[in-house]
Amino acid sequence: MFELSEEHREFRHSVRDFAAAEIAPSAAEWDRKHYFPVEVVQKMGKLGLFGLTAPEEYGGAGGDFTSLCVAIEEISRVDQSMGITLEAAVGLGINPILTFGTDEQKATWLPDLVAGRTLAGFGLTEPESGSDAGATKTRAVLDGDEWVIDGSKQFITNSGSSITSCVTVTARTGEKPDGKPEISTIIVPSGTPGFVAEAAYDKLGWHASDTHPLSFAGCRVPSSNLLGERGKGFGQFLATLDDGRVAIAAVALGCIRACLELSVQYAGERKTFGVPIGRKQGVAFQIADLKVMADAAELLVYRAAALKDAKASREDFKRAASVAKLYATESAVTATRIATQVFGGYGFMEEYPVTRFYRDAKILEIGEGTSEVQRMLIARSLGLPVE
Repeated sequence: MFELSEEHREFRHSVRDFAAAEIAPSAAEWDRKHYFPVEVVQKMGKLGLFGLTAPEEYGGAGGDFTSLCVAIEEISRVDQSMGITLEAAVGLGINPILTFGTDEQKATWLPDLVAGRTLAGFGLTEPESGSDAGATKTRAVLDGDEWVIDGSKQFITNSGSSITSCVTVTARTGEKPDGKPEISTIIVPSGTPGFVAEAAYDKLGWHASDTHPLSFAGCRVPSSNLLGERGKGFGQFLATLDDGRVAIAAVALGCIRACLELSVQYAGERKTFGVPIGRKQGVAFQIADLKVMADAAELLVYRAAALKDAKASREDFKRAASVAKLYATESAVTATRIATQVFGGYGFMEEYPVTRFYRDAKILEIGEGTSEVQRMLIARSLGLPVE
């Protein structure tokens, strides 16, 4: 069963109240100024949002993955930039260290990350390796008791803010007997000589999120910063992305819900030819489609989350994650187009949030694995030998 419990519904209301009070009033201004609101991120931390799934020994709530998805959905319903900040902070920042880290690594990094005092990034994508992550060119060479890292990463969320404490990066650390690259993951603390978070991107959307290209030139970190077993980095990031696909689907669900709510309200208020535009089938039927998208995306997102919480087989969860990610993100892009159309000319004006949602939505079909990758994974899960 994947119906939300009474506790989940109560938690939803508390996060919704927080988002309405602390994020909604300033979201448009942050977007306009490309401002990353560290102070609000840390308030999210005090509310416990970054520690929902972390063990109590590190300051977390020891809760379930479903609760995290509820929080991400509600934050994203107001502002996707803050929604993706939460999603990446937990899914890409905390989870790799929590899942694969040593006791010493967890004790070093997790308390501040879980409390929201700091953020961590996950450096996977490179200029020539996105979906083809096995083509990673960043290298790490073991020199005595230090890793020496050279290379670059791009499109890395939460990687260059004033509270970023570290970035976990994938790098080639050798070659396997079959000639394929040995890929490992290594924790690189912010401020390490040779590690530079370059200037933030000028993006189409998500203007209030922190996203940077990273460069590494002779960057030295202790050998103890290896995350998990050497050569297991490929499997580590695949497992990390499975969780992230459900979480980014929750971001998309929040976007769809916002489009539905705003469209219903506007269609009831805006009048043409003496009647509300919601009386016109051309408008009403499109809004009805938004409701279908919201309900279907909700079922897919929370079904996948329930499988995660129930410790279902990796195969079942992986497929459910891809299905949820594919449907919810593509629906979110469609939902923003419909909402913009419902608002007409006003939907093209920055004073209305649907404009921001429209710009923000497209990346949902790309981040955490493109729609094409999701279709490939789903097809393979059905036994099709697709390449």
